[in-house]
Amino acid sequence: MVPFRFVHAADLHLDSRFAGLSHIPGPIRNYLREAAFAALGRLVAVAVEEEADFVVISGDVYDSADSSLQSQLRFHEALTEFSKRGIAVYLIHGNHDPLDGPRLHMDLPENVTVFGADLPEQVMAVRRSDGREAAVVSGLSYPSAKVTENTSLRYRRKEGSGLFHIALLHANVDGDPSHETYSPCTRRDLIDSGFDYWALGHIHKRRILHERPYIIYPGNIQGRSVKETGPKGCYVVDVDGGGIASLRFRELDEVRFLIRDISIDGIVRETDWIEAVEQSVEDIRALHPELMSVVRFRITGRGSVHRVLAEKGAAGDLLDELRRREALRAEQGLFRGLVWTEGFSLESGTEVDRERLLAEDSFLGEMMRVAAESAGNGQALDELARAALAPLAENRELRRLLAEIGEDEMRAWLIRAAETAVTLLSDVMEPGEEESRPFPEGRNGQGGR
Repeated sequence: MVPFRFVHAADLHLDSRFAGLSHIPGPIRNYLREAAFAALGRLVAVAVEEEADFVVISGDVYDSADSSLQSQLRFHEALTEFSKRGIAVYLIHGNHDPLDGPRLHMDLPENVTVFGADLPEQVMAVRRSDGREAAVVSGLSYPSAKVTENTSLRYRRKEGSGLFHIALLHANVDGDPSHETYSPCTRRDLIDSGFDYWALGHIHKRRILHERPYIIYPGNIQGRSVKETGPKGCYVVDVDGGGIASLRFRELDEVRFLIRDISIDGIVRETDWIEAVEQSVEDIRALHPELMSVVRFRITGRGSVHRVLAEKGAAGDLLDELRRREALRAEQGLFRGLVWTEGFSLESGTEVDRERLLAEDSFLGEMMRVAAESAGNGQALDELARAALAPLAENRELRRLLAEIGEDEMRAWLIRAAETAVTLLSDVMEPGEEESRPFPEGRNGQGGR
């Protein structure tokens, strides 16, 4: 076995729309539209810089089956550049860009292999420097958008070959609940397959599920919302003569999505909170001077300033001002270092003795206990949310929207609801005052007016 190097990327999602971004000025919107193409250009640059022998792309090159002409031409341009540099490319199509989607019929550049949907083909990858056989690469594309069978079971090693075996698979391993369960399989299926490296796609969070055999999700190359935070990119994989791989992550994203916590603990004045937010914006700008950042500020902690944020619209006013400032930067073409505030998530609370409330026998105490227990238990959270939102589910459109809500969002709703109730019902009571108050409508909900 000869040493070699390859690049593993997945989920390019060219032409993807950025989710959850509102009131975006035209120049920033145009810059966001180019972000995935910029990340693709960086992928080519990394492969060239690293002198990779070949590149594997594990599905979802495009964001939709009906991909735009622009995205197809830009990807073909990247493939042509790979070919000019002598870098082979092996790719599969996933659930977002299945083979039955309408696309231009363009001749593929030399050294580009697109795997079909019948059986996993076996292609010999060679080392660029001397043409020696380096690895056997197998792959299977999606024929249509929904593939529900365990396609990993169809992969086979090349009989009699002692070369390093790489399998390209677009799949949900071990049933990740945040993604559709397409081509479902288990880690054990992949470990027992006899392959040396599973080059996965579909899950947008970078993960190393197993080593020897290597089962790897590189994540997508460009984040698309605050649900996809942190650096995005690809893995550069070096395989030595003994078949041992070492991985290095290379960042490719043009726009970085972030969530930053700002605590109101100890903050009394609204101006102090504003200064804390503004300082955080400048810290992000200094941390990522070459990127555009999109940030959601999560307001946490407890303090008297919470009422100002919750009831007087201070957060909305500051949001408008922060966006105005960054829009001025964009008008000057200063996109690198730009920090766009996606919004504020108000998860703070009033100054109350939370531990006392959790311990006492009162309406607020019971409510806080239910909220705390549900927030830490996914099943309980789901049951509570379904019961609370049942009236809304009678509307078909609202039912569809609620089905798309993730566990993190439901947990945030629960925390916000609990804190709102504490604010309204306790009215920032002095410690000990609530013990003398009965439940609303009488103790345990009985009697009263």
